[in-house]
Amino acid sequence: MPGQPGQARPDPRGVPQADRSDRDLLRLHVQGDGEAFGLLFVRHRERLWAVALRTLGDQEEAADALQDAMISAFRRAGDFRGDSAVTTWLHRIVVNACLDRIRRRAARPAASGMDEQTLDVLAQGSALADPGIDKDTALDVLAALRTLGPDQRAALVLVDMLGYPVADTAEILGISPGTVKSRCARGRARLLPLLAHLRGADPAPAGAGGNAPAAGGNQPAIPRVSPAEGTGEIQA
Repeated sequence: MPGQPGQARPDPRGVPQADRSDRDLLRLHVQGDGEAFGLLFVRHRERLWAVALRTLGDQEEAADALQDAMISAFRRAGDFRGDSAVTTWLHRIVVNACLDRIRRRAARPAASGMDEQTLDVLAQGSALADPGIDKDTALDVLAALRTLGPDQRAALVLVDMLGYPVADTAEILGISPGTVKSRCARGRARLLPLLAHLRGADPAPAGAGGNAPAAGGNQPAIPRVSPAEGTGEIQA
């Protein structure tokens, strides 16, 4: 019998779409199912939103980037070849949309920065994700992140703020694990003088062996912010 309004419609094999794998939902979408992609997005939107928001540091820009990314994923779903997890593919599209916006923003005249309301949302969100981080600390971290170039920022957001393993981050960014570690190390070294007061340490002299610990070492320069809960295949 047909499903009731508001219930997930079963696929031809009788399995409710909500219980289908990511790959099956994407396949159903490519085949013309009108609901499958929406279910896929709902399943992963919290983690995708966290990546966009913390990479861009701006609510409106993050929302626009996420929307652009999902439109792109919707249209390009037929190009997915299954050589990575669907979540990795979605994350890669979101990160690329964010990096495009960062580069376009860098080409424009400098703006006055984030408004107070956006800063509050970002800081409160980070503090809620990790009760050990207060609002002032979250604001310091966000401000420091904005001093980094797009590539280093993306790597640090994924590894240090959202807790993704280096291997998963490498797959999302389309680079080698060694490059991820290198970008994180250089980014941490640049952030250390800006965030040393959060660790009770003196800033290390630039270029004088004061690099922050590599991934998997001691506490990173950026306080860890736990990723949003989700059902994605990528696990922190």
